Amino acid sequence: MSKRFSLCALAMVFSLGCTSNPVSAPTEGASLVHDHHSLSRPSEAKVVHAVIDWTCDFEQKCLYGSVTWRVARAEGGPGVVTLDTKALTIESVAAGREGSLHPVPLDLHPEHPVFGRALVIPLAPGEDHVRVDYRTTSAGSGLQWLSPEQTAERTHPFLFSQAQAIHARTILPCQDSPGVRFTYDATVRVPSALTPLMAARQLGADSDGRTFRFTMPEPIPSYLVAIAVGRVAAADLSPRVRIWAEPSVVEAAAWEFAETEAMIQKAEALYGPYRWERYDILVLPPSFPFGGMENPRLTFATPTVLAKDRSLVALIAHELAHSWSGNLVTNATWSDFWLNEGFTVYFERRILEALYGRARSEMEASLAKNELIDEMKDLDPGDTILKIDLTGRDPDDAFSNVPYEKGYLLLRSLEEAYGREAFDACLRTWFDENAFQSRSTEDFLAHLERTLFVHPPQSEPSVDLHEWIHHAGLPADAPSAQSPEIAEVDRLAAEYVAGRVGPETLPTTKWTTHEWLRFLRALPETTDSAALARLDAALKITESRNSEIRMQWLLMAIRASYGPAMASLEDFLSSQGRRKFLKPLYTELAKTPEGKTFALSIYRQVRARYHPIAQTTIDAILGLQN
Repeated sequence: MSKRFSLCALAMVFSLGCTSNPVSAPTEGASLVHDHHSLSRPSEAKVVHAVIDWTCDFEQKCLYGSVTWRVARAEGGPGVVTLDTKALTIESVAAGREGSLHPVPLDLHPEHPVFGRALVIPLAPGEDHVRVDYRTTSAGSGLQWLSPEQTAERTHPFLFSQAQAIHARTILPCQDSPGVRFTYDATVRVPSALTPLMAARQLGADSDGRTFRFTMPEPIPSYLVAIAVGRVAAADLSPRVRIWAEPSVVEAAAWEFAETEAMIQKAEALYGPYRWERYDILVLPPSFPFGGMENPRLTFATPTVLAKDRSLVALIAHELAHSWSGNLVTNATWSDFWLNEGFTVYFERRILEALYGRARSEMEASLAKNELIDEMKDLDPGDTILKIDLTGRDPDDAFSNVPYEKGYLLLRSLEEAYGREAFDACLRTWFDENAFQSRSTEDFLAHLERTLFVHPPQSEPSVDLHEWIHHAGLPADAPSAQSPEIAEVDRLAAEYVAGRVGPETLPTTKWTTHEWLRFLRALPETTDSAALARLDAALKITESRNSEIRMQWLLMAIRASYGPAMASLEDFLSSQGRRKFLKPLYTELAKTPEGKTFALSIYRQVRARYHPIAQTTIDAILGLQN
């Protein structure tokens, strides 16, 4: 028996031992894969529906109110339900049956430095509801409260949440594991002139104009609970697509994302119907720490992708793809994160190929593989494994491109080995059979055994899944994208470095963002200040407002001590909080005493504008941890 088949047979045995059925919907209270990032015990009693009641207080910078959980109890369980909490002020707890709750003693366990405190609530026989009255605190990492000055309009405050990976427990007491799914109803009260949005179905406002109601009828994990409150406007792109943003931003965002409905239709043609009713996009203020967040029904997006040429809309294709890979079928634990992100990158590039052609998707894949190889050089080998061991660690601490791009390359290897038709059928059944469920790496291996590996491979040698999933680095036979456009940029870069062409002869007016990035990254790291000055004089790169090009150029400017770009660098670090850009720039600055002094001078002024997730990252880079 080959290594591939023996591995998958073992994977099936392991999977069946961890979940009640790897391909059918588990019943309430069914056994779950153990998630060591949660202090809750869903195998004993699992939350299944929440009724959330929040008041948004911008003066105190907190959400206060309650959450009432309906609980599915395991037969013979210990008579308690355990919830995750962190940086919350718990005011009272009640338990009982629906409509008849009674106070119970508060039982908060000791604080874990990463995972917070377990809240244990007793349940008498027949009781299946608990309510927790509480408020959030400034120590919580899941909410960012912005002053008016930190928004585009500069007239009203703004609030947004970011619950992935384990920040939901700082927003509400919950079972904060991707393996636990629930539905919810929510009531949100906000100050006048502000509008709340949730990643849920909007039910409208009460007559007071300040109380809004929402419902999420599809079961989701806690990290997909999302709220934003601010002065926003909307523009409809189709009957099921709406763009939300601050009023001064919404028109530009609607133009940038005009092809979203076409993306949805291409995605549905690939892997089945969109199952979330609406796909809305909220463009957040610039402190949002990520490119996007795939909150169901309402993607959160960074304004840094508003490039005015639609060259960065791969981000929308990515977040849309999460509507299948991640939201519909979710990683069971954060060690299985590649099931969310590797699948989504693969799906994203299939959407781009269908909409814009193979050349576009291959350019992006080629650039991304090179970025992954470069990034892996600086990672601990254990962090380059797909099925990563995160025991005792905050998942955010291991964030990298590995689950995204190495995961993508594994799926591309399977497609190339078995053919696109067979692999597409495999993915379609994965989404259909596991819809609204959370699954593990072992579940997917079992699925491959049943659906893909019944077909003979079209190439040899076959894909070594054990090496891909459990070994560090990239396998030697990892696929490579074929992009004539990138090859031509490489040729021009070599000619330029050799002095055979000047910067004024480069066809930059025809270049996409991806070709610009390839050219800049192809230049030697030893490129000095004088060489950058010649490029800048001809191409005006320091003046670019394309965030991807700007970040790469500023990285080169730091290395070369290119003074004319330093004002742009200070502006870039001060005007946006996307961690993808902040981390490499601060890291490069911190490599020299002069650079670190410059970084600290900026960071001390702007730290409060960054999201807590970004603050934690930059604090570590600059040695500012407590």
